[in-house]
Amino acid sequence: MTTTEILPGERADLLEMLAKHRHFLRFTTRDLTDEQAGLRTTVSELCLGGLIKHVTAAERNWAAFIVDGPSVMGDFTAMTEADWARRADEFRMLPGETLAGVLADYAEVARRTDELVATLPDLGATQPLPKAPWFQAETEWSARRVLMHILAETAQHAGHADIIRESLDGAKSMG
Repeated sequence: MTTTEILPGERADLLEMLAKHRHFLRFTTRDLTDEQAGLRTTVSELCLGGLIKHVTAAERNWAAFIVDGPSVMGDFTAMTEADWARRADEFRMLPGETLAGVLADYAEVARRTDELVATLPDLGATQPLPKAPWFQAETEWSARRVLMHILAETAQHAGHADIIRESLDGAKSMG
């Protein structure tokens, strides 16, 4: 029995949609080598392995935010150039990284997020957003809204990944 089969309503819906878009994102990397997963195929800096790394980091951070609040994300208004450079590394495959490793890390983060969705006492519980130029000050998000944000990020980046993969070798996730 899967988690979605034993959870009611909203939680099952969230997990089912997350699973669907995670699948599409992972599916874009089928049959690729580590080198191919690190290739840029468009004018952007994005590569398939880097996109999965980014989605993994974003999901990990947002899930931690649900539990522990904005302190786990830091103050984006105080980031240095070195901090931004480290963040940019989320979007590319670094020397020594493998597609298998990136996918395994993503699977573990997804498992932990799914467990959080299943066990969180209240999806309506809120946390104040971290300081960032892209967030309105004094704003709070509920766990539900954070999970919808994770879902939207995953779906958006699955679309990016599909374009990158099609540019790489013509393979498509759908159609």
